[in-house]
Amino acid sequence: MAKKKQTKQTQDFQSYVRWFWILFLSGIFLVALVFMLASWGALGEMPDYTQLENPKTNLATEIISSDGKTLGKFYFNDNRTPVSYDELPKHLVDALIATEDARYYEHSGIDARGTLRAFFFLGKRGGASTISQQLARQLFVGVRSKNLDKYTQKIKEWVIATRLERQYTKEEIIAMYFNIYDFGNNADGIRSAASIYFDKEPDELDIKESAMLVGMFKNSSLYNPREHRNPVGTRNRRNVVLSQMEKYDYISEKTRDSLQATELDLRYTPQSHRDGIATYFRAYLDGFMKDWIKNNPKPDGEKYNLYGDGLKVFTTIDSRMQQYAENAVQQHMPRLQAEFDHQNTPKRNPTAPFLELDQSEIDALMKRGMRQSERWRVMKTEGKSEKEIIASFDKPTNMTVFSWKGEIDTIMKPIDSMRYYKSFLHPGMMSMDPQTGHVKAWVGGMNYKHFQYDHVNQGKRQVGSTFKPFVYATAIDQLHLSPCYKMPRSQITIEAGRHGTLEPWSPKNSDGVYGGELTLKAALANSVNTITARLIDKVGPQPVIDLVEKLGVESNIPAVPSIALGTADLNVYEMVAAYATFANKGVYTKPVMVTHIEDKNGTILYQFTPESRDVISEETAYVTVKLMEGVTEAGSGVRLRTKGADAYRADYREIVTGYPYEFKNPIAGKTGTTQNQSDGWFMGMVPNLVTGVWVGAEDRAAHFSKITYGQGAAMALPIWALYMKACYEDETLDVSNENFERPQELTIEVNCEAYSQEENDTLPDEEVPDELDF
Repeated sequence: MAKKKQTKQTQDFQSYVRWFWILFLSGIFLVALVFMLASWGALGEMPDYTQLENPKTNLATEIISSDGKTLGKFYFNDNRTPVSYDELPKHLVDALIATEDARYYEHSGIDARGTLRAFFFLGKRGGASTISQQLARQLFVGVRSKNLDKYTQKIKEWVIATRLERQYTKEEIIAMYFNIYDFGNNADGIRSAASIYFDKEPDELDIKESAMLVGMFKNSSLYNPREHRNPVGTRNRRNVVLSQMEKYDYISEKTRDSLQATELDLRYTPQSHRDGIATYFRAYLDGFMKDWIKNNPKPDGEKYNLYGDGLKVFTTIDSRMQQYAENAVQQHMPRLQAEFDHQNTPKRNPTAPFLELDQSEIDALMKRGMRQSERWRVMKTEGKSEKEIIASFDKPTNMTVFSWKGEIDTIMKPIDSMRYYKSFLHPGMMSMDPQTGHVKAWVGGMNYKHFQYDHVNQGKRQVGSTFKPFVYATAIDQLHLSPCYKMPRSQITIEAGRHGTLEPWSPKNSDGVYGGELTLKAALANSVNTITARLIDKVGPQPVIDLVEKLGVESNIPAVPSIALGTADLNVYEMVAAYATFANKGVYTKPVMVTHIEDKNGTILYQFTPESRDVISEETAYVTVKLMEGVTEAGSGVRLRTKGADAYRADYREIVTGYPYEFKNPIAGKTGTTQNQSDGWFMGMVPNLVTGVWVGAEDRAAHFSKITYGQGAAMALPIWALYMKACYEDETLDVSNENFERPQELTIEVNCEAYSQEENDTLPDEEVPDELDF
């Protein structure tokens, strides 16, 4: 009996063992089957090896300065620029591993110990997602679902994680994880995050900064120091990361304690298309790139995506010089604006900000402004009638308006905001290397968010006396005149019919002085109109226009003598390129903004080809430069040489005598002031840098009433001076302070002490050679 009982127990035990192994092996089989089904796509679409090799992520196009800095990016939703593992600091990687996956280097995508722990304790002692699994979720799975789907998603994560581990090295997976994550505030990927939150490149981050960014992996919305105004929570989360780093011996206890006591020390630097450095240049570049993309398809015929293909655009802009240019505008314009506002109070000027306009003219100007406004365009698109649109301009509305002391949130009628904005003076500035054509700085306005119109490339305004060097250069080239050649300052009348004039033209000198003679150098230095008129009467308008066209000016210029005084409308871009020819020994070089374009793999897609041509002789160019040196030695630009007191009125308006520049080096330049002081110009040159500055209001009817402040020497020259002063103080820049190079064979005398007037007395005023008789 006992034997039968023992036999039965043995059979039962064997049966249990058999069933155990059946169930166990069945479980393994089922798990394996589930994973196989998942890998085959039965639980939802899975990436194939091609997709694993090239995960589809939107990469922003990066704009890179000539000194290697990121000026900005083009993107729609993803502001992402990938970095390699080698560009990540060690403590950033250590912080990630210590916090997210301590056994990262020990597993192949799935942490078995962590998974079992999560299973038995239902996740109360931490989750089990490895870095590879989290990357799989970011790249291919998406946001975690609820109910049964969350389990199928988890299985897909496991499968993809193991595939990623086979496809990539551990280091590549870490780099991909940092590059894919969204840190909020347009900070897509670690490079954007480092820049936006700390104004640094990833390899410049310190330990506590790395810890804060790694802490955001848990929840970038909750632990975002900006988005939810949660600096305390973000700091606490950062300290958790520091504790984890200490726990796994990446940092010492002492280091942990000292870093946990610090503040976040953010340097929040938002990256948007309307913020940051070189915004107007970036807007120009957007158009340049779209044109390039239109004409340069990919090898397979598809078009490049400016906002998603991760192109790199290498520009000629120098980030240091660009910053100095923007600083110069920010320093000078508020002072000039304060004086303009002081002169245009309703009591002093009932038609402020306009002058010389009656009410009907002002109404017409404002109505034209309405029709050109964004509000008009939007409402017209919505099908609103003209009457409804006009009425909307008289309804108070909430708005944020620009001021030099910061944005102002206010309630204002749109029509009043238009008048308010028309009272502002605007700058335009461009700086260029005359030998290479490389544009170093581009400031199209004072605030791109509020004023999108680019006064470098779009805006064309009367150039005033800055046009005169073109007349002088033509005369030097054709008549071989010396800067020391004297001409009468007396009044001149060019009769109707001569040079195509419809009526007699008798220009006046701004100082009202007409007696005696002046050298050409003194005449240009003091911008004497009658002598410039005599020169264009000798050579005729058409040769001047021909020269200007060869200098790269594409704007239409009428062939009449009055162009000698700058009646033509040109833009800053054209003027800088034209003046650069004089500094470049008579060779015109087309301005260059983009040196080359690369794809995300570093393959060069575009390489610029220099465009240059001989325009005038080296001798003519040098003599013209010597003429313009007189402007800064004893003419309208002499304040560049003076040692004025750096003193300002209590309301920040600049004292006219306070020009603390005191440049000692050779500078060739020309100021320009248009009729009624509507436009102020200064063109300044040293041997390897030519810079042009324009200042004026949106409408020419808004201007200074007197020339004290309304001249180019007061409106534009200070911006040039502040910019150049900063450039010279930066020892990393190579801005020349040497003399302009003298031609080896110079037949025209430029030393007035050695000059004899008889050398050029073959061209008296009343005679014009037949070949020049236009």
